[in-house]
This record gives sequence, C-alpha cells and structure tokens, in this order.
Amino acid sequence: QVQLVESGGGLVQAGGSVRLSCAASGRTFSNYAMGWFRQAPGKERNFVASISWSGGSAYFADSVKGRFTISRDNARNTVYLQMNSLKPEDTATYYCAVNQKPYRVYVIDPNEYMYWGQGTQVTVSP
Repeated sequence: QVQLVESGGGLVQAGGSVRLSCAASGRTFSNYAMGWFRQAPGKERNFVASISWSGGSAYFADSVKGRFTISRDNARNTVYLQMNSLKPEDTATYYCAVNQKPYRVYVIDPNEYMYWGQGTQVTVSP
C-alpha cells in the first residue's frame, strides 16, 4: 500500500522558516517527479513546487520563487520543501504528491499526480 506522509508543519512567525518532509512508502518513486501543493481554507489547491525524478530540475510558483526550495533524497524516498521568509499568505495545508509518469522533469497540473499525502498545516502569524 502506497503512503505519503508529510511532516514539519506548524505555527511560525512571518519571516521565519519551516522545512516540510514527505516520506513515501509502499514503493520507490525515484523515477518520478514529485510536487508540493497547498490549499487555504475556502480556496482551491494550488501548485507550489515540483522537482524532477533525478532532482536536477525544479519549478516554483511565482508566489514562492526565491523563498522556497525543493529537494529530494531518493535513497530515503523522501522529498523536502524548505520555506524561508514566510508570509501570512503562505498559510495553508501543504500536500506532497507523486507524478503519474516516470522520468518527467516537473509537473504543475495536479491532475497529473497519482498519489497524495494527507497534508500538513502551516500557519504563519503576522
């Protein structure tokens, strides 16, 4: 059974940093692009960042570019999202996901992801 488990969320002050982790189990995803999405209350789920299967390429939403980085450790079947210079508008539930097809560079469309974690809440206070 495939599981993605996010961790690392919490309450942080504006300007602070948080590092999210997403550990996958049940199968290896070293050949698959992975992504992070977020959803604020009453809003749709939005793309945040994606990383290629090799970890050599990444793509970010404009709203987080320059503040967030994404990385992966294929040996640990884990992807990370480092979030710096956090703003109150970054408050959301953050989800990690695994792309449907192998060997993709990065994927923005949430419909192209096949496995999702349960989410971890990040709250940024002013």
